[in-house]
Parts: sequence; C-alpha cells; structure tokens
Amino acid sequence: MAKPQARELQVKKRSWVTKNMLRITLGGDGLEDFPQGQESAYIKLLFPQGGDARPLMRTYTIRSQRSEEIDVDFVMHEEHGPASAWASEAEPGDRILVAGPGARKLISQDGDWLLLAADMTALPALTVNLEQLPDDARGYAVIEVREKADIQTLKHPPGLEVHWVINPKPCLEGRPLLEKVQSLAVMPGTPSVWAACEFGSMRALRQYFRRVFDVPKAQFYVSSYWKIGQTEDGHKKAKQSDSQESAASR
Repeated sequence: MAKPQARELQVKKRSWVTKNMLRITLGGDGLEDFPQGQESAYIKLLFPQGGDARPLMRTYTIRSQRSEEIDVDFVMHEEHGPASAWASEAEPGDRILVAGPGARKLISQDGDWLLLAADMTALPALTVNLEQLPDDARGYAVIEVREKADIQTLKHPPGLEVHWVINPKPCLEGRPLLEKVQSLAVMPGTPSVWAACEFGSMRALRQYFRRVFDVPKAQFYVSSYWKIGQTEDGHKKAKQSDSQESAASR
C-alpha cells in the first residue's frame, strides 16, 4: 500500500475546550494549498515508526478552519494512544505530518426533521453539522460525554433540541446513548439521520433507526469512530466485517 501524501504542519496553539477535550491549532506553510471549507472533513495524523515501517495513522476531524489554521479536538483519556499522547505533550512550534483532507460527512437537509447522535469522539463533526443548519431546522441532537464538565455551549437552530448524556464509562452495548434517543418523541414525517460514535453504540443505534424509521439512503449516515478495546487498525477491520454483514442482512 502506498504511503499517503502528507504535509508537515506546526502547532500554533493548544487550549482546553472542556475538562477532557483538548484543542490543538495547526498551521504553517504546509497549509498553503490546503482547500478551504473543510470543517468536519477528516485528516490522518501520521506518526513515523522508523526505517521502512509504515507510519501509525490516527483519524481526526477538522473542527474549524481559518485562512492559515485548522483546529483539531482530542478526547483525552488516562491511557493515551499515540495521538492523544502527542497532543498532551504538544507545544507551539512542534511539528506533525498530516494527510488529507478526506470527505466531509454532513447530515442531509432533505428530511422533514433531523436526528443527530454522537459521543465525544464525534462531537467536533456534530458541532460543525449544527453550525451549518438553517435557522428553521428542527429535530434533536443527542450527545454522550464523560462528565458534566464536558458539556459545551453549541450554536444550533432554536427548533433543534440538544440533549446531553453523561456516561463516565462506555459499554459494549451502547445503552446510554441509545436509551436517550429512544426516549425522544418521534416527529411527523421522515427524518434525516446522522450518528457517529463507538462501534457498539453505532450498531445499537443503526438497528433502532432501521426498525423505527423508513429513511432513504441519502438521508442516512451512521458510522463508528472507534471500538472499545481496539486500536484504529482493529476498529477498521471490525467496520469492514460489519459493513459486509449489514449489507448481507438488508
């Protein structure tokens, strides 16, 4: 497999968004040909392993973008992976290789109402979605965070309700996020659905959405961003297997 084309970016600033969410601002000459309007697109952070070994890659979302900078939000854990460990030590002037951007995943606005769900790993992408909705959009956004101190003030249309779920320890069955979504009153018409979270939560939500709503494919985005107990490579394999099983069952 060919190594991804990467650009070297420089840490410009670090700031805490909430207790467990750290924002790293990246910039430098490497952004000169970076396309504009890439909020919610994904990028790959590359960590060289030495010799001919392929770099470790970790996927993150562009939370916000300015002419010469991008912001990337990191969920910080007690046990750091390569990316969060790097972010925890990053200081202005440090450099990192970044590949991308990849595709943006925005909710379809064709639904009669909107239903969004995310955990902290997908909160940056969900936040961008909310910011780009028209003022007359209505529906729900359900967000799972580790603790009350991780609740953010989000810009969103007045007709879209934001619900926070506090869950210190994610479970394989994804119950807290699912149970809150299930508790919401179903609005008239067909929704557009957007959900991104841990693998188990994703599967539980997807099953619920398919059982309750008849949503056109173009209005249905449900994805996992990570999997409990797995590295990014292990999560990728689980997603591939799940995609095949899901396609076969439909």
